[in-house]
Amino acid sequence: MGKNKKPDPPSLQKYGIPFYSAAFVPYNQLRSRLQSENPIESHDEDADSAKDSSPPAPSQDIANEYYAVLAGGGGEGRSGIPNAAVVVHFDFASSSLSAQPVAKLGTGSDLPYRMVVHPGGDGLICALPKGCRFFEWDLVKENGACKVGLKESEKDLSKLEDIGQQLALAFNSDSSVLAIGGEDGKLRVFKWPSMEIIINEAEAHASVKDLCFSPDGKFLVSLGGRGPGRVWDLTSSTAVASLSRENDEVLASCRFSQSSDRTQVLFVTSITDKGGSIVTWDASSWKRISSKRVTRDPVSSFNVSPDGKFLAMGTIQGDVLLISSSNRQVQAVKKAHLGMVTALAFSHDSRALISASMDSSARVTAVEEKKSGTFSLWIIILLILLAIAGYVMKNEEVVTFLG
Repeated sequence: MGKNKKPDPPSLQKYGIPFYSAAFVPYNQLRSRLQSENPIESHDEDADSAKDSSPPAPSQDIANEYYAVLAGGGGEGRSGIPNAAVVVHFDFASSSLSAQPVAKLGTGSDLPYRMVVHPGGDGLICALPKGCRFFEWDLVKENGACKVGLKESEKDLSKLEDIGQQLALAFNSDSSVLAIGGEDGKLRVFKWPSMEIIINEAEAHASVKDLCFSPDGKFLVSLGGRGPGRVWDLTSSTAVASLSRENDEVLASCRFSQSSDRTQVLFVTSITDKGGSIVTWDASSWKRISSKRVTRDPVSSFNVSPDGKFLAMGTIQGDVLLISSSNRQVQAVKKAHLGMVTALAFSHDSRALISASMDSSARVTAVEEKKSGTFSLWIIILLILLAIAGYVMKNEEVVTFLG
């Protein structure tokens, strides 16, 4: 008889949509801001008449409440697979992802291929085939709990319309600058929300594949696949350095990180016929510091935790890898998905990692530091040394007796 298939963990769910992007919702910040402005709309029936007589709502354990947004779909045509952005809920205490989306917003025949969430809570931008569209959060009170949804925005983003397919989008850490990179190789950087242009480079790359801002907001790194990476100074609006490739490697993804002494480093994933590696660059000299191969499979997604302690990699085989930024120790979730891992995102407190796949699944992995095995290793070494010492002493006694 064949082996019974192991059931999926509650942290893994399928939603019927091939996903290409994922992000956590800035839930605590959004909830606090909206409550201070008091615009939370109650969807409870007869809420006004029951306001005085109803018991107080149960308190939420906000530390364990996470919402994430996922975007994707079947594209144009009559595949029957919708194009949409969906919001899902994750409960950290039970390590369970909601079996159904808590909200879903369709995008018609337009596939939301890439997405970026505004860190300050304004909303999110989806890259569609012909341009970008902005959506706002819809936070409502329902049965004493706050529920996150999405709604169309009336915000004027005419500068992002009819610009073609964008493959990379990024906000800086304080939400004041937006960068987008197109399939046509054009790089655009705007002030947010005024949309005043900072950089408008028509030939930044053959095709822009990834973008990331430095933690201090002074630099933007852009990657273009088989070409070298470029470093842009946002004060002068010019390219100030080039990130060269070695041999046949492809620079695939990039993310900055900041150490405890506030030193900035740049991590770049590279792909060769030998697999996927992490290349570390000095963020002041823009020179390579080190390179380490992590997987034999090509890397399909990458991210760095906000606290800088972990790197995450997804592969085309569906594996998710958590890598310690300090010692490069790898924790692997083999076959986390049945298809390519298309997106990875850490929660804002670095406790959780969400991964998305073309197989229509999303998975949340708890991020935990593995205790070093150094102490156990020293115990083993000590026991071996004591055994050797005992053996030598015993042999010396035998020799003395025989002598």
